[in-house]
Amino acid sequence: MRAGLQTPCTAFKGPRCIAAGELADVALKAKTAVDKGEHVLIFDDTTSESIEVDFRGSAKDVLRRLAQTDGNQAVTDGPRGPGRPKLGVVAREITLLPRHWDWLNAQPGGASVALRKLVEEARRTNGGKDRVRQSQEAAYRFMSIMAGNRPGFEEAMRALFAGHRDRFDQLIAPWPKDVRRHARKLAADALDAQPPQRGS
Repeated sequence: MRAGLQTPCTAFKGPRCIAAGELADVALKAKTAVDKGEHVLIFDDTTSESIEVDFRGSAKDVLRRLAQTDGNQAVTDGPRGPGRPKLGVVAREITLLPRHWDWLNAQPGGASVALRKLVEEARRTNGGKDRVRQSQEAAYRFMSIMAGNRPGFEEAMRALFAGHRDRFDQLIAPWPKDVRRHARKLAADALDAQPPQRGS
């Protein structure tokens, strides 16, 4: 996964957390371990996707390469095209049926304004569900990598997706402290938003 210098992330050496914070800082701490021949995994704190870092060369070399792949570069560098750049407007292609385009074009402000309104309304309406889903996916991704072979993993996954906090905490209690702590952090929105069902 490509990430920017300010991406919040966490680095693990085996089951131990060795750094957490913005990628620029975490990468430098991870490099110290990598230079000693140790294996390090860096996870995006939002998605739990692995962040690939090229640790070759000096610390300055590592940061320079990260800056070159920073996702924000595309917005800030190069000539600006039409639009309202101060708002961070990004043009991308979407595909709709003709009847969808007809409806959008008939809305006040045209298709772009109508689409923005629809997206904002969907975000307001589904925000809670989206947070739960993202929390479940992030926790699942991290736990699959860091605890997939540990006792209680499958049962903990079921507790996560059912929203059973007590059961989840009980099942991951024997796991290494840092893995357990990070899994709880990632799962917080999923477990807080879904009260345990009867009979749990």
